[in-house]
Amino acid sequence: MPRWLATCRIAASAAALLWGSPIVAQQTPPRPTRPPAPLFMSEDVLNITIEGPLERVFDERSQDPESFDAQLRYRAPDGSETTFDIELRTRGFYRLKAATCRFPPLRVNFKKSAVEGTVFAGQDKLKLVTHCQDSREEYQQYVLQEYLIYRAYSLFTDLSFRVRLAQITYVDTERRRDTVTKYAFFLEDDEAMAGRNGWDLLEVPQVVPSQMQQPPLALMEVFQFMIGNTDWDAFRPEPDDPCCHNTKLAGSLETLTVIPVPYDFDWAGLINARYATPNPELNIRSVRNRLFRGICRPREELDAVLAMFLERRDAVYENFRSLPALDPQRLEDSIEYLDEFYEIVSDPAKVEREIVRRCRRT
Repeated sequence: MPRWLATCRIAASAAALLWGSPIVAQQTPPRPTRPPAPLFMSEDVLNITIEGPLERVFDERSQDPESFDAQLRYRAPDGSETTFDIELRTRGFYRLKAATCRFPPLRVNFKKSAVEGTVFAGQDKLKLVTHCQDSREEYQQYVLQEYLIYRAYSLFTDLSFRVRLAQITYVDTERRRDTVTKYAFFLEDDEAMAGRNGWDLLEVPQVVPSQMQQPPLALMEVFQFMIGNTDWDAFRPEPDDPCCHNTKLAGSLETLTVIPVPYDFDWAGLINARYATPNPELNIRSVRNRLFRGICRPREELDAVLAMFLERRDAVYENFRSLPALDPQRLEDSIEYLDEFYEIVSDPAKVEREIVRRCRRT
């Protein structure tokens, strides 16, 4: 066994005692953890129809959009159907722009009393990540790749957003749009994610790195490097929004526990979306160019995290190979992109060059 890998495995074993496995925060959460809601306890693809005044819904592109009455019809594997009255509205920021997405992301608002005893039990407001464009198949593939990225992060920690894939037929009841059937996925509610892990969802204006729980922060930083995502910030706020950019914070203000949880991966280099461009300040030409944006930390902490990525390599690859709907060429490109990451973290010289020397000093 190479000395590098043996050293990493020793570091990983020590880290597991501190962090637990999968990686969790160093401190004990104030409340008991609980399993995911029924919606997120299965990986079976949901079969759904959404009917409503879709064109009027999509015309609402502000940050305070109007909600519209609609219906969601769920077809269970046994063929039975259940129909729910819902409210539907647009959401998002970049993908909300009409120039980016003709079919924007949505928020589905359920009535809790109506979904009791169903697959949607316990749900209230859910984000729905949609296909963005009807006519370009590559946009459908972006959805599938982002869904798999969320699942990949959950391989490392329960402090992650759960997702559920659905094949949805969209029917405009006013017949202003053609009926289409596309893949989308539901994203676990922010507070539900935090509560499932025994923590609160924190809304604070800003965080400094030293206030973060370091193990989950290090995990997130390396994961973002793995998928080639630079469109995030764990410390600074978004415009007109609490901290932080494409990062939610879970934890407890009483115990000063702050844990970063990433989301929104569509600008990742692994996906390479047509509309994704790197921040000019980062001095990279393409989102496919990996850039480590993590903070500088002791080498033993970094080695422990890298070792966990090496140990979970097979599970990461299997995750991407497990979805038949993913186009074979997309799958091949994804695997090749992951190969490049694993070549780096398996080589100490490349780790030094690509990660250690590029870390952010605080």
